[in-house]
Amino acid sequence: QVKLVESGGGLVQPGGSLRLSCAAAGFTFSSTPMSWYRQAPGKERELVAGITSAGAGLTYADSVKGRFTISRDNALNTLYLQMNSLKSDDTAVYYCRAWVNGVRWGQGTQVTVSS
Repeated sequence: QVKLVESGGGLVQPGGSLRLSCAAAGFTFSSTPMSWYRQAPGKERELVAGITSAGAGLTYADSVKGRFTISRDNALNTLYLQMNSLKSDDTAVYYCRAWVNGVRWGQGTQVTVSS
């Protein structure tokens, strides 16, 4: 059974940092490209960052380039998103995503950036 479990969200002030984690199980994580998406209230879910299976190829939305870093630890079956210099516009539910016989999503973790 494919499982994706996000953690690490919370309330942070503008300019602060958070590190999200996504624990994966039920599939061969080390051979699966992964990505982070987010969905803000009233908006469509959007791609934040993607990473190839070995971690060599990275993709970022223009809005997060230079502030967010996606990474993975294939030994721990875990995906990460380091988020620095957070802005109020980054407030959203963050989801990890995998393609395993179809699109798979985690339950999401809430990130709120507010003073």
